[in-house]
Amino acid sequence: MSPRTALVTSSYAPRTGGVETHVQHVARVLAARGETVEVWAVDQGEHLGTRVLDGVTVRYLPTPQPSRGARGVLSFAVRWPAAAWRWSRAYRSLRPDVLHVQCFGPNGVYATALGRVTRTPLVVSSHGETFADDHDALGTSWWMRTWFGAALARADAVTGCSTIVTEDLAERFGYEGAVVVPNGVELGAPATDPARPPAPRTGPADPPDAVGPPVLLAVGRVEHVKGFDLLLEAFAASDLKDRARLTIVGDGSELAELRRRARALGVEDRVSFPGMLGPDAVAEALAAATVVVVPSRKEAASIVVLEAWRAGRPVVGTVLGGPRTLLTDGVEGLLVDPRDAAALAGAIGSLLDAPDVAAALGAAGRREVEGYTWEAVVDRYDDVYERVLRSRAARRARAPR
Repeated sequence: MSPRTALVTSSYAPRTGGVETHVQHVARVLAARGETVEVWAVDQGEHLGTRVLDGVTVRYLPTPQPSRGARGVLSFAVRWPAAAWRWSRAYRSLRPDVLHVQCFGPNGVYATALGRVTRTPLVVSSHGETFADDHDALGTSWWMRTWFGAALARADAVTGCSTIVTEDLAERFGYEGAVVVPNGVELGAPATDPARPPAPRTGPADPPDAVGPPVLLAVGRVEHVKGFDLLLEAFAASDLKDRARLTIVGDGSELAELRRRARALGVEDRVSFPGMLGPDAVAEALAAATVVVVPSRKEAASIVVLEAWRAGRPVVGTVLGGPRTLLTDGVEGLLVDPRDAAALAGAIGSLLDAPDVAAALGAAGRREVEGYTWEAVVDRYDDVYERVLRSRAARRARAPR
């Protein structure tokens, strides 16, 4: 009998991002397998209630947290009973066999408390929030750090989306034994022929032809941690600005500043900021790119790398995190420290100079991505659930009566 699972996520649609994508596809595959699953997401002020998305029930639940000062404590005391009632009502409706926290935040606090009260098995999946969170909640909030520690201590199993994440859990939080469950990708999305090299461009000022100039593409949340400003600086300070166009897809708190910086650097006419795009439009943009760049200052595990591989595109990825655990430098892409503008521009330029090499890297990535399906991801989660429930059953059998 398959378990009833509550995927308790820090964020979900209509918001977009790596965690949202991960949970959406995990829920979809679990439901397609006939397993009972719901998504419990943090209500971030939209008051979306309960909805059905992709055939899966999604409950947006309040998660008030105490803040400093008498007013913050009082506000929490007033709001907490109603929030607790909503979580209790969700629990009674589903009666989950497993509470699965995806990316620890306020969701993790409530899931940990709920699991303790109901004695429901708890699985915690970290997506790099311990070191790559835009707001560093775990680093700045004593409350969140305390509850994160409690969750790790109580968890029946812990997973991380890359070895970078599991190593961080061991080194900084003392949790040994976390297993890697990576991100996945849908292989059926649009892809270019990986054997077809991008059109070569030589010389500092090739005029656009019918195909157009090479396109350097970066995709993600436009936040400091993603390093798009580093890519922009490297682009403007090198001959890349004369040889290619740069497109940065996404939205975030630093988008306006990035646009202002492009104007100040004199490359506004060579850089595009189309904003947030849907999955199909992102897939098409990746398929049309000459080089895909992941310039993050910190990266847990990049879905963009997998999506670029699916499209057969060469990747220049950051050494500062997840991409170095996914790809082998010089085999499925190139690795570089994005804080070194010359090195970043040089790696990108080397692929523009050698389209055959770029095509070979893209083809290798296309082969590698075959092992990163969402079905394979859910296989690993199902294994985790089975071990957790079997272990719980064994402990109950040994308990004195």
